[in-house]
Amino acid sequence: MNHSEQVKAVLGIDIAKATFKVALLRESKFKHKTFPNHQEGFKALTLWLTQHRAQQVHACMEATSHYSEPLAEYLFDQGMHVSVVNPARIKGYAQSELVRTKTDKTDAALIARFCAVMQPALWQPEPQEIRVLRAYVRRLDALIDMRQQERNRLEATDAVLADAIQSHIVYLEQDIQQTQQKINDHIDNHPHLKDKKQLLESIPGIGPATINVILSEFAQVQRFKNAKHLAAFIGVAPRLFESGTSVRGRSRMSKIGRSQLRKAFFMPAMVALRYNPIIKSFGERLRASGKTKMQVIGAAMRKLIHIVYGVLKNEMPFDEKFFVKIA
Repeated sequence: MNHSEQVKAVLGIDIAKATFKVALLRESKFKHKTFPNHQEGFKALTLWLTQHRAQQVHACMEATSHYSEPLAEYLFDQGMHVSVVNPARIKGYAQSELVRTKTDKTDAALIARFCAVMQPALWQPEPQEIRVLRAYVRRLDALIDMRQQERNRLEATDAVLADAIQSHIVYLEQDIQQTQQKINDHIDNHPHLKDKKQLLESIPGIGPATINVILSEFAQVQRFKNAKHLAAFIGVAPRLFESGTSVRGRSRMSKIGRSQLRKAFFMPAMVALRYNPIIKSFGERLRASGKTKMQVIGAAMRKLIHIVYGVLKNEMPFDEKFFVKIA
């Protein structure tokens, strides 16, 4: 892609929870600034860019999920070119430059240089109904984590605090039920999401929680070239360790991707190893060849993701006779 003629400046953005630092690269010179990571900070960034007469900007940031998405969406809505890049690519570029200093300021400048040289693909936000669903699903996941934390505290707390913690657990359980109902209603109110949910329900091993994650995070599988690209996005693609002709290490999961997505497929893979006919026979072959338990589970996760991709891409329910050929 070539949009260098339209874009006059590059903006590298290093995002943290509370703030983000920017490096504006124009004519080989940098301008640096720090902003709070919320809507007022986004507006302040727009004003700062205007003050520096940088209206035509290609903004680039690492994909940090919760922290990067609101800013990326805001910049896109302002009409800017935006790229959201896998952090592994930035790390690789830093190694190619032999960068040894790592601060928020230098990271922002590094991202700007990467953007100027590599011209990464432009990013577009998901449709509004996906954004809403994602917010609900992530909220549900946070509530479930909070409930587990409170349950852990209840086991070790003094009796004087037990009633208060138990009351909070009851409140969280009510909030969990309400949020789950909002997710169900939201999916039912959008036919294309409802259709995809029904397709995913046909896959042995895929349950409601995983379906929610799939629909909210990568239901539009057409944006991935193939199932291998989706597996790489999630971070379950195999990583082979070889050197020359004498060094052979075990292949491992790359884990270059979203840890929350990998987490969502761990238990489904274990269930699929028992009840999904394709993955069950696949796992048996791996165990017979001497693979470890974790290697088998990792391979089952990849196989399950390939099946998910096939079901959504072909818009057809799971069929063992068909998917055994493509999974």
